[in-house]
Amino acid sequence: MKAYSARDLTRLGLLGSVALVLFVLESLAPRPLPWMKLGLGNIGVLLALLVYGFAAALCISLLKLVVGGLLSGGLGGPAFVVAGGAGLASVAMMAAARWIRSGLFSPVGLSVVGALTHQIMQLVLAYLLFIDHVSLFAFLPLALINGLASGIFIGLLVYWLLEKMRANGWLAMHS
Repeated sequence: MKAYSARDLTRLGLLGSVALVLFVLESLAPRPLPWMKLGLGNIGVLLALLVYGFAAALCISLLKLVVGGLLSGGLGGPAFVVAGGAGLASVAMMAAARWIRSGLFSPVGLSVVGALTHQIMQLVLAYLLFIDHVSLFAFLPLALINGLASGIFIGLLVYWLLEKMRANGWLAMHS
C-alpha cells in the first residue's frame, strides 16, 4: 500500500469532493433515457487514476457511488446496482488499459474506454440481474454513441485540467 503525503491526501479529498458534487448535480438534471448522462463525476475519478493510480481512482469511485447513492435516495436500488457495477468495471478497464500499455491511451482514450465499458456493462448487468430479455440490447447502438460522446467530452475536460494543473505547478505527476 502506497503511503500518501498530507498534500496528496488533501488533493485526493478534493478530487473525491469534486466527483461527488458533480455526480449529485448531474443526477438532478433531466435525461432522455435513465442511463444517459455525461458522467461529470468521472472527472475526479479519471484525474485520480492518472495522477495517483488505480487504488485512488477506485476509492473515489466508491465514494461517489455510495455517498451519491445515499444523497439521491437510490442506494441499493436496481439503478444503483446496475450503475455501480458498471462504474466499478469502468474504473477497472481504464486502469487495465493504462497498465497494459502505459502511454498508449491519452486521457481522452482512457475516458472513452471507461465510458464504453460503463454503457455495455449497464446493459449486461440489467439483463443478467433484472430484465431477462434479449431485446434490452436493442439499446446498444444508442448506448455506444452516448458512451463515445461523453467519453470524448470528459476526456477533453480532464486533459485540459491536467494541463492547467501542470502549468500552475499545482500538481506533480506521481505515476
